[in-house]
Amino acid sequence: MRQGKEDLKNCNKSDSIIGKSVHLLQKFVVCLLMANRGTASNNSALIAMIADEDTITGFLLAGVGNVDLRRKTNYLIVDSKTTVKAIEDAFKDFISREDIAIVLISQYVANMIRFLVDSYNKPVPAILEIPSKDHPYDPQHDSVLSRVKYLFSSESVAGDRR
Repeated sequence: MRQGKEDLKNCNKSDSIIGKSVHLLQKFVVCLLMANRGTASNNSALIAMIADEDTITGFLLAGVGNVDLRRKTNYLIVDSKTTVKAIEDAFKDFISREDIAIVLISQYVANMIRFLVDSYNKPVPAILEIPSKDHPYDPQHDSVLSRVKYLFSSESVAGDRR
C-alpha cells in the first residue's frame, strides 16, 4: 500500500510538470504568432506531435490534442508498423497547416526523416525535437541546436573582428 502512495505522489509530480510544460508551450505559441503573423485573433494555434504512443498520450492527457471537423488530428503515433512515408506525410501536413505553431517530434522519429527536418527553415511552425521514453535525447543530432551553435559561433567570430 505504501508503494502505491509513493507511485501516486510521483505521478502527480510528473503530471504537474507536463501541465506546466504545456502551459509554457502555449505561451510560446502565442508569442510566435504575434511576432510572425500579426496578432493572434483567437489564440487557437496548435502544437502538433509526431512521437511514440506514451509521449503522445502524455500530451493528450495534458490537453494538447485536437480533432477538427474533418476528423484530422494534430498528432501521429509512431510504432513499429508506421512507415517512413506516413511520417513524411504527417510532417509535411503539419508544417503546411496555418493552425499549427509548434511541431514536437521525437528525436528518433526525426532521424528517420532527417533530410526533411534539416531542410525546414521557417520560424513558424517551430520544430522541436524531444526525447522519448525508450530513446534518450542526443544533442549531436538536433538540427535546431546545431543551428543555434552555428549562429553563436559566427557571432563570436564577428565580435572578435570589431
